[in-house]
Order: sequence, then structure tokens, then C-alpha cells
Amino acid sequence: SRAGMALSVLLILLLAMLYEAVKMGKAVLLRRALRALPHSLSRESLVESEEGGTGPAQGRYRRDPLAPRWFWYHVGQTLFHVVQVVLGYMVMLAVMSYNAWVFLGAIVGSTLGYFV
Repeated sequence: SRAGMALSVLLILLLAMLYEAVKMGKAVLLRRALRALPHSLSRESLVESEEGGTGPAQGRYRRDPLAPRWFWYHVGQTLFHVVQVVLGYMVMLAVMSYNAWVFLGAIVGSTLGYFV
């Protein structure tokens, strides 16, 4: 029916927009993870910062020395990546229905998602 097709196109449009939003969120987390990395990755500087020394990387870690902040950013990036892959495959499968309206919904959704 026409209502079912319109709803399908709208859903694909929203999924494509969400895909672009997740892609942007992953980029933001990457930027934060890179800022959270210590300037020097030598073993001595990491040991000093974990022991509470006065090294240049002090203050860059959470209270738990086994879980530095950049690690949690990386976990967040991984989760965003999984969501991005799942959404991408869902949109791809919808487009592979070879319906022109669904294809246009994916294109418009991707365009709007990138614009926003």
C-alpha cells in the first residue's frame, strides 16, 4: 500500500540519518581519545603516572590506574563502530530491494544526516 511504502521510505531515511550521526559520534570519540593519550608512551612515563608520580601524564588517568581514560574512549569507539556496521548493513539490505523510492530515501537520509 502507499502508506506502507511511505512508512518504509521514512524508516530508511531515519536509519540513514542515524548512520551518519553515529559516524560523527565515532569521530568525536576518536578526537577525545587522541587528546587523552599521554604525550610519551614510554614504559617509564606510564609507570610513573600509574604510581602517582609527577610525570607529564599525571592527571590524565582516572583513579583506577588499570583503566586509563583513552581505553574507555576506545571501548566507546568500538561500540559506535558495531552500531554503525549494523545500521549500514540494514540500509544496504533495504536498498538491495531494488525499489527506487527506498533508494531515494536512503540517499536523502544520508544527505540530511551529513548536513545536520
